[in-house]
Amino acid sequence: MPIVTVELWEGRPVETKKKLAEDITHAIVDNLKCPPQAVTVLFRDSPMHNWAMGGKLASEQFKDKAGK
Repeated sequence: MPIVTVELWEGRPVETKKKLAEDITHAIVDNLKCPPQAVTVLFRDSPMHNWAMGGKLASEQFKDKAGK
């Protein structure tokens, strides 16, 4: 039972996640030859101020995307 966790900045539309879940599931089914029902995709949305890269918060590095 493959489990895939996708970490994202919050704010993506549900339809985007739906399409991504379908694409990930399809790739795993093709590669592992398992039924789609065996694949679990988890989305973890976090605010940008909870991510840091290079010692700087993502909300500061990507101000144009913050709050979207």
